[in-house]
Amino acid sequence: MASPNYSLKVNRQLLDPSFESYRLSLDPIPTYNVVLDAAVAEVKLKDNQYTLEHMRAFGMYNYLHIDPWYEDSVYFVDCKGRVLNLTVTLDTALGKPREVYRMTSDPAVCEEHLCASLSLTSATWAALSDGTGRLLLLRTSKRGESSHLKWEPMFSEIVGEPFTLLHSVSHVQSGVHTMELLLLRVQKDIADSQGSGFFVSLEWITVANTAGQEEKKYEITKKRLLRGKSVPHYAALEPQGKGLMVASEKPFIFMEVDGQPLEEEPAEAMEEDKPEPIYFWRQTEEDVTVCVRLPEGITKDDVRFKLTADSLCIGVKDYAPLLEGQLHAPVDPEASTWTIKDDKSLEVFLQKRTEGPMWSELVTGDRRGQFIMSDEQAAQVHQRLSHLTAEDLNANPDKDKPPCNAQELEDCDVFPEDSSSLMRFDGVSLKPTHVVNLGSHQFLFSVDLNPSEMPAFCLRHDVDALLWQPRPDPPNEMWEHVATFNALGYVQASKRDKKFSTCAPNFSYASLGECLRRVFIYRQPSPVDTVLFNRKQGRQVGQVAKQQVASLDSNDPILGFRATNERLFVLTTNNLFVLKVNN
Repeated sequence: MASPNYSLKVNRQLLDPSFESYRLSLDPIPTYNVVLDAAVAEVKLKDNQYTLEHMRAFGMYNYLHIDPWYEDSVYFVDCKGRVLNLTVTLDTALGKPREVYRMTSDPAVCEEHLCASLSLTSATWAALSDGTGRLLLLRTSKRGESSHLKWEPMFSEIVGEPFTLLHSVSHVQSGVHTMELLLLRVQKDIADSQGSGFFVSLEWITVANTAGQEEKKYEITKKRLLRGKSVPHYAALEPQGKGLMVASEKPFIFMEVDGQPLEEEPAEAMEEDKPEPIYFWRQTEEDVTVCVRLPEGITKDDVRFKLTADSLCIGVKDYAPLLEGQLHAPVDPEASTWTIKDDKSLEVFLQKRTEGPMWSELVTGDRRGQFIMSDEQAAQVHQRLSHLTAEDLNANPDKDKPPCNAQELEDCDVFPEDSSSLMRFDGVSLKPTHVVNLGSHQFLFSVDLNPSEMPAFCLRHDVDALLWQPRPDPPNEMWEHVATFNALGYVQASKRDKKFSTCAPNFSYASLGECLRRVFIYRQPSPVDTVLFNRKQGRQVGQVAKQQVASLDSNDPILGFRATNERLFVLTTNNLFVLKVNN
């Protein structure tokens, strides 16, 4: 695995350290029910799909798909093979879901078939998997304006074993329409006799209209295969297919391109030992002593020494200086001296102009020296850090706050066994360019905020849930912290039956859905109309964050869960519920 070379930068202005809690609100949530005339095409796990990865990939699949280009428009596939759409304009006058496409293949023919999956590629294109290994690309026209038109298949081909669609993007370059698609499979691993016996593959497929826009001929132009041991929490393609981002517990590696194994690069040579330091230095609160190595046979006449209040230059004859640069802090040149010791080294004594502050380096930016700590300084450092390494539970009893007691931690606070990582792969070299060690930042959910950008993802940071928006350009700011849901990271950990999580694109609320019936809504803090006071502190409360609970009138399992700024869509086996969250 590539070493981490990047970290997520939290925007402190989006954090609320004074947040207290969510207040339960009994305000009713208007809920509207659409009864389906055919059940959702749910595919339950088979006996040979027994691993955690099968559960994550297929058992927790979100059967409801939202259209980020057209607000309050959702899609799902029913057991008749129909792709159905419901677009809400008036909550009190919901119509029946409308058929936009019907699959001709019968999934029952394939024993290992999976659930049908849909990915809305652009405002006019969609990608569909029938669950048997067939990939379809459909021209939808402008879905909002031409909602009465049926989708037209432009590409249909078996691309291997059954898969689910994770993400897709569409772009036009030099007059050629190209679509990038990301497929997920959980496959048998014959060589794995110690583990689960399965591995996870991600296949990145490029489909292009090679004959030009006038002819309807689309074909696969490139395939890239990645392999890993865990189902990714997040996997998305960058616009124009310039790269791929994957967040997973275990790393993924590119294995094949167009069916040909990638050649393994030779192992990197072991890192050579660091060169010997060319000078040593030590300090007290009053002075600094520097010892510089000299070539043999050097006399004091050969030494070139120049010292000012802010800079130092030491050289020999007409050669390049051995040590030159700006000092860390001003010195007194008149009180400083130098001498040659044992014809081997030059010892320089520098008198600090300001007594007290300790220097972190001798010459600014120079790393060729080694600092030597005195016994007294080492003892002081050891004493300051003793509370971190002592055998006693509380090595510093005078401190106000008691030490952390591991027995008081809850399950959701325990550091995970596997350290998750977030990796960005370059689309050309297929090498990781940015690697983030997510550590204990538990992955919560992903959501489409803007159709022109990649899906955002939400991570737990301490007790909060932070939303990150990937932005490949510029590369030094790859992921931006765009919103915070206070205490949601801790709240969701208490929901043992939680199945889905999401949030509104405008960050006004976040929502959790359980396996059956119950839906929780957590609103951002908003001003209160009445005067409230905190009983403990006696201060006035200006904002209150509300929690609401909705119970659905259905005993069927929840299969889909999506949010817009105004509504929350919940799909069960036989019903589609619309919750009016905001007006």
